[in-house]
Amino acid sequence: MSGAGRAGRRPSSRARRIGLAVVRGDSMRPTLQPGDRLLVRHGAGAREGRVVVARFPDGTVAVKRAVERRTTAAGGAGWWLLSDDPDRGVDSRHRGPVDDRDVLAVAVARLWPRPRRL
Repeated sequence: MSGAGRAGRRPSSRARRIGLAVVRGDSMRPTLQPGDRLLVRHGAGAREGRVVVARFPDGTVAVKRAVERRTTAAGGAGWWLLSDDPDRGVDSRHRGPVDDRDVLAVAVARLWPRPRRL
């Protein structure tokens, strides 16, 4: 989901790039279904209740809901991320809070199959 800007340069931290994410698995049901395509904004700040794309400490990239601010194991600012279906998937209950830098994007809308704002 990350990439280089023009001429191999990374965009500044203020740059907000638009991208796509694909939902895998059932953990975000009923809000999102496997295969849903999401329009995401890279570099946007997460807020409570928003759906985000984040990297867990073990490297797993997942679509989850930002629930509340927490302190990471390293003492930094982070987010507690949960699945919408608590009986499915892996989230912060299993892996702990996610550092702010590892919240890669914020979902803006579902593009396919039934477009709607998130």
